[in-house]
Amino acid sequence: MYSKVAVDGAAPVSLGSVDAAQRVTRVVVVGLGYVGLPLAVALAGKFDTVGLDIDVRRIDELNGGHDRTGEIDRDRLAASTLALAADPQVCPPADYYIVTVPTPIDGANRPDLRMVEAASRTVGAMLPAAVAEGRVPVVVYESTVYPGVTEDICAPILEAHSGLLCGKDFFLGYSPERINPGDREHTIDKITKVVSGQTPEVLDRVAHLYGSVTSGGTFRAASIKAAEAAKVIENAQRDINIAFMNEIAQIFNKLDISIWDVLAAARTKWNFLPFAPGLVGGHCIGVDPYYLSHRAEQLGLDPRVILSGRGINDSMAGWVAKELHKARGGKTGSVLMLGLTFKENIPDLRNSKVADLVSALGRLGHGVAVHDPHADGDEAMHEYGIPLVHDALERTYDMVVLAVPHREYYELGGEALRGLLNAGGTLADLKGELGDAADWTL
Repeated sequence: MYSKVAVDGAAPVSLGSVDAAQRVTRVVVVGLGYVGLPLAVALAGKFDTVGLDIDVRRIDELNGGHDRTGEIDRDRLAASTLALAADPQVCPPADYYIVTVPTPIDGANRPDLRMVEAASRTVGAMLPAAVAEGRVPVVVYESTVYPGVTEDICAPILEAHSGLLCGKDFFLGYSPERINPGDREHTIDKITKVVSGQTPEVLDRVAHLYGSVTSGGTFRAASIKAAEAAKVIENAQRDINIAFMNEIAQIFNKLDISIWDVLAAARTKWNFLPFAPGLVGGHCIGVDPYYLSHRAEQLGLDPRVILSGRGINDSMAGWVAKELHKARGGKTGSVLMLGLTFKENIPDLRNSKVADLVSALGRLGHGVAVHDPHADGDEAMHEYGIPLVHDALERTYDMVVLAVPHREYYELGGEALRGLLNAGGTLADLKGELGDAADWTL
């Protein structure tokens, strides 16, 4: 066997001519981010598992017991038998290759498949060794895509870089990720996993793999395309519902009615959906609808509802900035922005709409200092050009905006946050967490 920590440049491990019935099932998880690492750790508890990530810094951190995403703590990492590699060539032949790399959008809101395509090239190059060893590898994609990407885009790449035939030498599966960053209730070992496979036999194998690590069971989708579609509409549905809340928040703002008072009343009805207004960021809800709308447009369709929801949510930060400016009587001043991550109590800065709010306030002439106890300062500067001010809570401001209700801010409470204001200052609360202590809420 190979060691827990795979070292770049080491020779690949070969099982030689081990009898197939005695061979240990092996899994390679490609991409060790918010999705891949929890999955790889879970699989390592049942199977011989290697986690591959080309980010050498990420592998070094994990080897040192640190997960920058905060999803797996140090003790669990230390106890895991997961092997780690930054070089595909050190990965031994496997029965399953699971691709969990990000699928973002580009500047024009079009699907950016470069990472999933690169991962497919990497996996394609690894497949011949698995086949030569007598394995029949299954390549399972978890990355969120529009229907058809796995079979129509990824499969040809796998074939081109392996010299093998899809459906004969290797097979495809798709099991959409359902990781919710920071959620300790709906973890990989508890949720229902949607699974799909190229053939009924492959579906059985994929269902067995995931069924081995979750108590939530598996749901067998009718096809790979159906599984891809299920994932993309899960997030599109949430996006559209939040867009409705954002639209009515703007309407009620004109009527001088609190959206939170309205929701408190409406939620007493048993079938009212408990969505709330806010800034929609992150890697999923703010991105995935564009994958579905892109495919619809390719088919000659006009995805009006999807794009309308996206338009409302993407413009929300600008609307909030204008309302905050109005709340100050049009006067510019110093602003403290509390929170930059896309949701509370996690370090995830991907697609942060608070960054858009900071920029919009800056364009209106306000000087904005940003504080976030969970975000990485280097990443904030790299992604958005926003410096994090670590001693920001030691000063006073004309306006304090609770943008992301991290537990640290919630524990401070409204009165302590008011203590950060200059005379006549404004305390704003984007998520209705502070109650009557706030001067302005959505």
